[in-house]
Amino acid sequence: MEASNQSSVTEFVLLGLSAHPKLEKMFFVLILSMYLVILLGNGVLILVTILDSRLHTPMYFFLGNLSFLDICYTTSSVPLVLDGFLTPRKTIPFSACAIQMFLSFGMGATECVLLGMMAFDRYVAICNPLRYPVVMSRAVYVSMAATSWLAGGANSLVQISLAVQLPFCGDNVINHFICEILAVLKLACADISINVVSMGVANVIFLGVPVLFIFVSYIFILTTILRIPSAEGRKKAFSTCSAHLTVVVIFYGTILFMYGKPKSKDPLGADKQELADKLISLFYGLLTPMLNPIIYSLRNKDVKAAVKNLVVQKHSTQ
Repeated sequence: MEASNQSSVTEFVLLGLSAHPKLEKMFFVLILSMYLVILLGNGVLILVTILDSRLHTPMYFFLGNLSFLDICYTTSSVPLVLDGFLTPRKTIPFSACAIQMFLSFGMGATECVLLGMMAFDRYVAICNPLRYPVVMSRAVYVSMAATSWLAGGANSLVQISLAVQLPFCGDNVINHFICEILAVLKLACADISINVVSMGVANVIFLGVPVLFIFVSYIFILTTILRIPSAEGRKKAFSTCSAHLTVVVIFYGTILFMYGKPKSKDPLGADKQELADKLISLFYGLLTPMLNPIIYSLRNKDVKAAVKNLVVQKHSTQ
């Protein structure tokens, strides 16, 4: 009987904004617009980092990886969100839910590690410029990027494997737009303490360690920049890492805002808080991928020049 109960849940229902149907059309247009900007902006960045030989450096290799990562991350969830806005009762098979969790969780962890790798690249470029070609050789920076992807994928595999082994024998309604792992764990009819501990350890490794690494790297970077005698030299040195620093602040700042804000104790305000949490989580997944190409394009002369050349070449071939 217990086995029968545990196998009874073969699909989940994604609640999304079904309780607020008037908001669905508005958010469908908004989310679709943001997704198209993400695809266009990051697609162009990937294209120019491949086609322009001047951008064949470690920094732009990491940037290309970041853009590809952002496309994969949003594509793992946004189509599901958009479909949910158009479908009155959005259901998703258990297996598809597990795949979606694996992809989104893995991409998030990979981005944390990759941002740390990019901070190390900027540290070497500014603090040890003469050794930069040796330290950041092609073999090294390709290995660093590969390590980011493998680490994120391995972490996601562990967390999702633990989650899918849980029995789901009761409520199958996920109060979210997607199969968000914390929302799914709430539906398990078993002790999830192992999952909680495992995710806690993963958060320390994939959030805490990269943040500490980035913080220490930028202490050395800022110390080195302040020692540069000329104001023009300081400005030029800081401009090489300002885009990355801006992306890091937005990425981790949004995470801290999401998980660090106090919860409402008012029962009447709990529903509004719940809706706000879902929307913040949704836009968090779109904000950074949308802003990344904008930030790197506006604050980087090489990228702007490469994009301009790409546009000129396209027009000349027509």
